[in-house]
Amino acid sequence: MKRLFCFLVATLAVAGSAVYAQEVDSTMPTQTLTSEDVTIEESVDYVPAISLDARFGYNGIVSGKAAGFGGDGLLLNIDGKISKRFSYTLCQRLFESAGDDSSVFGATDILTLNFEAGNWAFSAGKDYVILGNWEYNAYDLDAYFDMNTMFYNSFDGRRWGVTAAWTNNSETSTFLFQVANSPYSEEPKVSSLYSYALGWQGAWERYESYWTVNMWEYSHGSFVKNIALGNIFYFGDFSLTADFMMRAVELDKLTDNMSLTLQPAYDICDKVRLFGKFGWEKDSGNMFDLTGNSFDSMRQENEECTTVMPAYILPDKDYLFYGAGVEYYPIKNNKNVRLHAVWSSNNYTDRHGINIGLTWKFDVVNAISRIFKR
Repeated sequence: MKRLFCFLVATLAVAGSAVYAQEVDSTMPTQTLTSEDVTIEESVDYVPAISLDARFGYNGIVSGKAAGFGGDGLLLNIDGKISKRFSYTLCQRLFESAGDDSSVFGATDILTLNFEAGNWAFSAGKDYVILGNWEYNAYDLDAYFDMNTMFYNSFDGRRWGVTAAWTNNSETSTFLFQVANSPYSEEPKVSSLYSYALGWQGAWERYESYWTVNMWEYSHGSFVKNIALGNIFYFGDFSLTADFMMRAVELDKLTDNMSLTLQPAYDICDKVRLFGKFGWEKDSGNMFDLTGNSFDSMRQENEECTTVMPAYILPDKDYLFYGAGVEYYPIKNNKNVRLHAVWSSNNYTDRHGINIGLTWKFDVVNAISRIFKR
């Protein structure tokens, strides 16, 4: 806790320094700058964007005893520029120790140094493995657990690695290549297990794509192959997200393990969004974690499970899940506060879950800036 407190103090100090730099008298004569001041680039805004994001709510099972209030996470996000070409990104989970990485990095989702040069962009550090799926690409605080695929809730793709991307001049297509530690690597620095990804992101007025081909090494020379096709279609205020994934150790059995989700959404106005979600998953043998649990033990855990979502998908029964929800932004022209209410169910447990809560984004730089202006 002491280390975390020091970390937060340091973050606020950085924000304060950034705001102070922003507030410096702009009438200072530019003649004081010389050609040797190569670190000063007039077109670059060095003030980082810093926010603390959190979600809180009530979660319960209809006609059940499992219910209560609780938080869904507190995340620190920092994005900033070092120079015209170099930038950095940090997404850190606070008050949480997760993963097999060491110390603070176990709770780090993203920590990258980024470089841009023309149509090219490169990043190095800890990031999510590239995976062509809009559900997987969503920010954690924008996802609702019982409405997610089992894959999303079971797969930890936060890994150290490097990524290269090339974008065409019209900025309609970006092609990506990534090499990183494998999601199945339990000891990142010594396991020598890697993941490889080729991806394509497209963006037009009525359509966005995010497609990838992935290879995740689970033992030396042995890979899980994955094909992911993420699509979003826009029709005015209505949108339809369609994600499809199929994965297997052997290519001829790709359809034995798959996920298909459809998420329609309608923006009634700037403040209200309605959405639904329908999903279908198949798993021929615990593909998510490759633990090798017996099917009998998996069935037993499902019978003892008291949550809306089952513990496992069994090979003899497809998993169908569905839900609906509404999001409301109470502040005019501001998305920093959001209220939500969602309902979810599935064909495994026949239980119905509800989640009602709120999400807020605390803009640290803006808050400190207001204090300085008083």
